[in-house]
Amino acid sequence: MQPQNSLLSATGTTIFTVMSALALEHGAINLGQGFPDYDGPDDVIEAAAAALKDGRNQYPPLTGVPELRQAVAAHARRFYGIEADPNAEVIVTSGATEAITACLMAVLNPGDECVLIEPLYDTYLPVVKLLGAVPKLVRLNPPDWALPRAELAAAFGPKTKAILFNSPMNPTGKVFTAAELAFVAELLQRHDCYAICDEVYEHLTFDGAKHIPLMTLPGMRERCMRIGSAGKTFSLTGWKVGYITCDRSLAPNVAKAHQNLTFTTPPNLQRGVAVGLRKDDAYFAGLSAHLEAKRDRLARGLAEIGFDVLPAQGSYFITTDFRPLGFNGDDVAFCRTITEEAKVTAIPVTAFYASADAPSHYARFAFCKGEAVIDAALDRLRGWVESRGRQLTAAAG
Repeated sequence: MQPQNSLLSATGTTIFTVMSALALEHGAINLGQGFPDYDGPDDVIEAAAAALKDGRNQYPPLTGVPELRQAVAAHARRFYGIEADPNAEVIVTSGATEAITACLMAVLNPGDECVLIEPLYDTYLPVVKLLGAVPKLVRLNPPDWALPRAELAAAFGPKTKAILFNSPMNPTGKVFTAAELAFVAELLQRHDCYAICDEVYEHLTFDGAKHIPLMTLPGMRERCMRIGSAGKTFSLTGWKVGYITCDRSLAPNVAKAHQNLTFTTPPNLQRGVAVGLRKDDAYFAGLSAHLEAKRDRLARGLAEIGFDVLPAQGSYFITTDFRPLGFNGDDVAFCRTITEEAKVTAIPVTAFYASADAPSHYARFAFCKGEAVIDAALDRLRGWVESRGRQLTAAAG
């Protein structure tokens, strides 16, 4: 038989699928994959349910139902002062992953260079490569994940077409500062590039940190494609509804890419999300406060057990250094071990790196879970650490 696509053949199953299957096999509490174990707002769900029964179940418009496009534009204006034409500058997609792919497709040609920031979400690199573009990796380093300005500037050159930019950032929990965003914006202008802005955690920020869309900076309006996600904003990850806000000069190509990926998105879910985006400010503030309390609960417990817990200003995730526990293996071995022995699952942070010599002593835990689940996971980890301590003491004796 002729060989199949070499890139896809060489791409393994995602670490989230692998670890979730391992969690199921061992009856572990899954703090690996970033999905809540509770449903989103009742009014959003009821709106989608009602929309199934009102006779509008055929193909919706390619770019999204009018209600949702209008809601996306109104949301951008309300929170960030972004003025967008819902009829020409908003595209609804089947999830943010599709939105990212469509935006990359809209601007990248084979041979173009695309700047990616490590650690990065695991679909970024394969999509860039599948499009025939060349990834240029720039690494943030723990514990503060500061933007390495000299390295970032060096990654831009004559062939650079775009940067794929994630803030708030998975898995680091970093929210990029105004000064860091200004530096990125200056590079984009100097090199005449585009930015694909993965902002799915836009409302999940903590400790007073504020998300600033790159699109709001001077000179960025026509260069940025801004991506949001109903899954993250409304705790409805299975709905897979994403939305892109971009200049009318970019929207036609983004829409054509979407046309050739999924073409459209379930209309009832779109109309439910439209209700959600028009919720009052208290909902969005409450979402942040609700998740901040969960972050604090998990972070406090992990620190008491002995983990070194890194700061997290946004997203669903905490990154931890497990070396203080005395575990000598790498992060993959650690996450497998706690899944099998402690019955708690985390994600090895090396899964978010594509270049060599990634730090291999960090594990990512998701805190978007019920308090009882978080407490049960902490109890299991505490018991496991205490048991290992007794075993090591016995072996030494």
